Amino acid sequence: MPDDRAERAINHPASHLRFWIAAGAILALDLWSKHWVFTSLPSNESLSLFGNVIDLHRSLNDGAVFGSFTGQVGLFIVASLFALVFVLYLFAHSSRTHRITHVALALVLAGALGNLYDRAAIKADVVRYRTPNGHEATIIGTIISESEETLSVVDYPDGTEVHRIPRSGATIKHQGVVRDFIKFVPKFPAQVPRLGGRDVWPWVFNVADASLVCGVAVLLLGSWFERRSHR
Repeated sequence: MPDDRAERAINHPASHLRFWIAAGAILALDLWSKHWVFTSLPSNESLSLFGNVIDLHRSLNDGAVFGSFTGQVGLFIVASLFALVFVLYLFAHSSRTHRITHVALALVLAGALGNLYDRAAIKADVVRYRTPNGHEATIIGTIISESEETLSVVDYPDGTEVHRIPRSGATIKHQGVVRDFIKFVPKFPAQVPRLGGRDVWPWVFNVADASLVCGVAVLLLGSWFERRSHR
């Protein structure tokens, strides 16, 4: 009777190499790109790439992937830890022949680790307030002065731009944030109903976000094709 354990990725050195090298490379790219953008690109400037298809522009995010669910840092950290354990479990119980699955799991692992690092290590002041016309707004940076009337907040990490906002009604949280910087420039043609003139992809994101989304998409597609083949 064949030993099923011998067919598992956890006992296969080549599967480990594939998984950990892919995860390490994407994680290194994510952390390096965040560091480069936030230390080399001024907060009020952007860098256009690929014929103005992509703009690199600094942005801090106190939410989850693509800016959703803002302010729940503790929940995100716990969810990220559960995701890491689940990814390692899936890898350990996968077959040594599921090479694409190993790469997809590596993408998910790298994406989760990249944003988990930011939430644990990158701290900023998240200030929510109302503008004079009554709209809710958020500034993320470092508070350098505070009076009864105003707050002065500078951009993270270099403080090149100062934002002065009304103190009354403002809420302040010092918490972990994620560094985002990739923005797709293209917009829908004006002729498209309801979407004309709007951004095709309105969210600012980073390499970790892209890695997470691509990894999950490959896993879902692989599962779908596998079910079809069984049928």
